[in-house]
Amino acid sequence: MNIHDLEAFVAVVETGSIVGASARLHLTQPGVTRRVQNLEERLGAILLDRQSKPLKPTAAGREAYEHGRRVLRSLEDLKAGVSPQGEVQGEFRLGIMPYLSEAALMQPFDRLRTEFPALTLRVTSGWSPRLVEQVVRSELDAVAVCLADGVPPPESLVCDDLGAQRVLLVAARSLKVPRRPGLEQLSRFPWVMNESGCGFRATIRHRFEAERLPFQVAVEALSVDLRMSLVARGFGIGIVTPAAFAGGAWRDEVGVIASPDFRPCVRAWLLHRAPAGRLARPIAAFREALVEVLREPDSLREP
Repeated sequence: MNIHDLEAFVAVVETGSIVGASARLHLTQPGVTRRVQNLEERLGAILLDRQSKPLKPTAAGREAYEHGRRVLRSLEDLKAGVSPQGEVQGEFRLGIMPYLSEAALMQPFDRLRTEFPALTLRVTSGWSPRLVEQVVRSELDAVAVCLADGVPPPESLVCDDLGAQRVLLVAARSLKVPRRPGLEQLSRFPWVMNESGCGFRATIRHRFEAERLPFQVAVEALSVDLRMSLVARGFGIGIVTPAAFAGGAWRDEVGVIASPDFRPCVRAWLLHRAPAGRLARPIAAFREALVEVLREPDSLREP
């Protein structure tokens, strides 16, 4: 089997197109197509559903992709192991959910670039369920996600518990939310939230629904700065991490809501498949740096 053919097939699956694979591998589009066809002939199976847009692997293709990624990773581990410089090289495909992205793409990202300059970082953002699926299928090397407290990650993965993560409820003073509202009082106000798929949004909605109370999302916005700008202007109640609140430009324009019976919380995890191989050190470095930046400021910790 030709390794170049395998690389072309993996690139097509990950980019979703011949065009994308061509750009990644610096090959012509006919060259990529020919390599994929060569692999299909060697395996005696159709690996791509050519009617789908973007291109998706068939059932046989998904199996070939998982094995192929492991083969390519093993080759990268071999190169790194015999490298005279001992540098960690190749790609590190990292998935980060939006809630963690602001923290993860600052000091942890900078640490990876400093300690592993020969490593190419490819970062994907998405909601936790999708990222977990991608790391299980070896489409990503590691993912930083948040799951509802008490919901365990897949047993097939190496799971580093990064600790419980809470959020602050905040609102503009003009919204006139009581200082210590109960859940029923909170249900009377609109909310400014992430798009559907956010773990915190799901946790909050389920809590309201369990009490048979309405949960009205007035505005959906992915950017934390945009959400907090809308909250500061009185569009609704918002949620923000303690760290983001401590450093936010809008912190003087909003107040923290201290609800005695409602403190939404999830648990953060760093997940990857075993063995980590050449990526063991980068994954460990990223985890250490992420734990540090996720540590809640002393001034905002609950007594």
